[in-house]
Amino acid sequence: MSKRKSAAQKKRQVMPWAKMLIALAVLACVGLVYLDAQVRYSFADKQWQVPARVYARAQQLHQGKWLTQTDLETELVMLGYEKSTNWRQPGRYMASGNQLWISTRGYRSVAGQVKPLRFSVHFSGEKSGSEKSSDEKISGLFDASGASLPGATLEPLEIGSIYPRHREDRSLIRLDQVPRSLVDILLIIEDRNFYQHLGLSPRAIARALVANVQAGRTVQGGSTLTQQLVKNMFLTTDRSFWRKGVEALMALLVELHYSKQEILEAYINEVYLGQEGPRAIHGFDLASRHYFNRPLTELDHGQVALLVGLVKGPSYYDPWRNPERATQRRNIVLQVMLEQQMITPQQHQQFSHAQLQLAKDSAVDGVYPAYLDLVRRQLRRDYDDESLQTEGMKIFTAFDPIVQHHAEKSLANVLKNKQEDLQAAMVVTDVNNGNVIAVVGGRQMRYAGFNRALDAVRPVGSLIKPAVYLAALEQSNKGEQDGSGYTLAKAISDGPVQVQGRDGSMWQPRNFDRESHGQVLLHKALANSYNQATARLGMEVGLDKVLGMVDRLGVKRQLPALPSMLLGAGELSPIEVASMYQTMASHGMYSPLRSIIDIADSNVVAMARYPLNQYQVIDRSLMHLLHYAMLEVVREGTGKNVYQQLPANFRVAGKTGTTNDLRDSWFAGFSGDYLAVVWMGRDDNQSAGLTGSSGALTVWREFIANASHQPLNFNAPPGITYHWIDENTGLLSREMCQGSRYMPFLQGTAPTARSRCQGALPGVWRWFKSIFD
Repeated sequence: MSKRKSAAQKKRQVMPWAKMLIALAVLACVGLVYLDAQVRYSFADKQWQVPARVYARAQQLHQGKWLTQTDLETELVMLGYEKSTNWRQPGRYMASGNQLWISTRGYRSVAGQVKPLRFSVHFSGEKSGSEKSSDEKISGLFDASGASLPGATLEPLEIGSIYPRHREDRSLIRLDQVPRSLVDILLIIEDRNFYQHLGLSPRAIARALVANVQAGRTVQGGSTLTQQLVKNMFLTTDRSFWRKGVEALMALLVELHYSKQEILEAYINEVYLGQEGPRAIHGFDLASRHYFNRPLTELDHGQVALLVGLVKGPSYYDPWRNPERATQRRNIVLQVMLEQQMITPQQHQQFSHAQLQLAKDSAVDGVYPAYLDLVRRQLRRDYDDESLQTEGMKIFTAFDPIVQHHAEKSLANVLKNKQEDLQAAMVVTDVNNGNVIAVVGGRQMRYAGFNRALDAVRPVGSLIKPAVYLAALEQSNKGEQDGSGYTLAKAISDGPVQVQGRDGSMWQPRNFDRESHGQVLLHKALANSYNQATARLGMEVGLDKVLGMVDRLGVKRQLPALPSMLLGAGELSPIEVASMYQTMASHGMYSPLRSIIDIADSNVVAMARYPLNQYQVIDRSLMHLLHYAMLEVVREGTGKNVYQQLPANFRVAGKTGTTNDLRDSWFAGFSGDYLAVVWMGRDDNQSAGLTGSSGALTVWREFIANASHQPLNFNAPPGITYHWIDENTGLLSREMCQGSRYMPFLQGTAPTARSRCQGALPGVWRWFKSIFD
C-alpha cells in the first residue's frame, strides 16, 4: 500500500515537469513556425521594397543651343563622368579647347531606350547681342566618325528618392550585374566559408571568441553573411543573447529556403553602408553612387576596396568624417586582394597611395531637399505613401541641376557676407511653361527642414503693386476723352493719403523717402514704387478689382480686402509669388506651376503624365504695358542696381519689395528664359536691415548674369501703338523734344492734346527708345 502511494506521489511530482517541458516544446515549435513564416513571407517583400526615385530633366544638346562649356562640364561631373584622355569608355569625357568629347552611358526613358553614344560638342564664342559672359552656344555636334549629329541627350541626374518613414534607401542590382571582383573580395573579407556553412560558422564563432577574450573587448565578429543579412532585414542592433539566438535560428531558416546565390544577392542589396543626412544608404549599388557618383560597374579596385571595407563599420570608417581611418581600412582590403592575386603589385601600389576619390565634399552634397519637398507634395495628391515608398517608381521632373547650381551659388555668395541669422529662399521657373526648375529652401541648402520657399508666408510689400497697376490699365479702354481711363501716361496724385478704418483708426501710408511727389505719371509711380500714389490708385480702381486681378494672375490664397493690401500687407510664400509673376513673365498666359513631368513604374513604363496646361488670362497687349513699366523699374527705378552686373542691353523686368522695419527683402523678376523670386529675412521676424534693392536684388542679378541667356522679348503685340509723350505732362510730344519719352498705348487710348516742345534733347531718349526696339 505504501509503495503504491509512494509511486503515485512520484508520478504527481513528475507530471508538472513533463507538462512544462511539453509546453516549452510547443512554444518553441510555435516560435519556430512564426520565425519560419516571417522569413518565407517577408524575405521577398522586404527585398524588393524600393523607394520611388526622382530624376532631373535630361540635358538635350543640339546645334544653336545657348549653353556654356563650363556648365556642360559641371553637369557631366554631377553625373559622375570621369575626365580622361581615354574618353571612349561610357561615363567618360575629354576637353580640348572649345570642344568636349563625350561617351554617354545610355538610359531608359518613358519614350524608350536611349542608346550609348560617342560624340563631340563644339562651342562658339558667339554672343546673343547682350555681351553677357554666360552667352555661349553649341556650334555643332559630331559623332565619333566626324559626321554631323542632329542632337544628343545625357541621362537624367538622379536627385533623390521618396523613402519610407524608417528612412532606408536602396537600389536593386542583380548578382550577375555585380563586378566579380567585388563579390570575391566581399566573401574573403566577410565570410570565407559562405558556400560551405548552413548559415552559422562554428569555426568563425570560436575564432572571434578567442580574439575577443585575448583583447578584453569585442574586436572581431563571428557572424556569417547570412546572419548579417538577417540582422539587417529582420532584427534590431540589440546585442543580447536572446537576439543572437533568434538571429542564428533565422539564419538557418534562410539557408533552408533560399539558395546561396539568392542570399548573396539579397545581402549585396541590403547591407548598410552609410548615411546621407536622414537617409540610410543600403546596398552596394546605391553606395557606389553615394560615395563615387558612378555605377557599380565603373568602379576601380580602390573604390571597390573602400566599399567592402565599409561593411565593418560605415560610421566608424565614414570617409568624410574619418578619411584616415577609411584609407587604412581600404588599404587592408587592398592588401588582401594582393595576397589573393586579385590585383598586381603595381595596382596595389597605385590604389593604396591614391586619394579616396570621393565624388563630393560631404555626404549631403548633391542633395536637393527643398525641390524634393515640392515633388513629394505634388505626388501625394495622386499616390499613397506605400506606393511611393516601396514600388520603385520613377519620377521624372523639370529640375535643372545647372540652374539650381547657379541659384545656390548666387545665394551663397551674397549670404557669406551677411549676418548668420539672415535666411533666404529662391524659386526659379521656366517662363515658357511654368516648370519649376530650381528651389532653394534656406541658408543650409543641403539639409531638410523648414522649407522657406514653400512655407515662409511673409508680407510681400511692393511685389503686389504690379497687380494694382495692371487692374488700372485694364480700364484704359474707357478712353482718355473723359479722363476716366488709365494709361501709362495718366497723371495721378502722390499726395498724402488717409483712410479711416472701421474701428476709427487712421491708415496713413508714407513713401519710402518720406516725401510726396505731387502729380506723377502712372508708369513713374510704379517704377519708383510710390506708396501714396499706389494706395490712391488702388482705391480708385477698387479693392475687389485688384484682388480679382491677383487671383487671375495665379494667387489662390485669400488676401485681406483692406487698403493696406494694396501696399503688400497680404502674406504669400515665395512659390506663390512665383505663380503670380509667372503669368506676368509669360505675357498673360497662366501656367499652373509644375515640378513633375512623367511617372513610370520600376521598368520605366509610363504610368502618368502631367501635361502642360496654359491659357490666356490677361490680354497680351495689357501685359506689354506692364512690362514697359517693369522694365523701367530696373532701368531707372528702385531696381536699377540690377545693371551694376548685367550688360546695359540685356533686357529684364522686375519689382523690388520691402516690408515695414526692413523685415523682408524681396525681388521678383524675369528675362526671356527664367523667372526668379528671391526672399531674404529672419525667421524670428526681426528686422533684416535690407531693402529689396540691397538684399534680394543682389542675389537675383548675380543669378541672371550667370544663368540666363535670353533677354526679355519686348516685341509689341497687335493692338499696341507707340507715341512720343512729354514726361512731365503726359501729353503728346515729338522725338526731339526735351523730356519726351517713347511709350506704348492700347490702340485708341493715347492722349490727343499736345505739349509745347521745349527744344531738342541730345540723344538720351533716343537711347532709351533703342532699349525697347
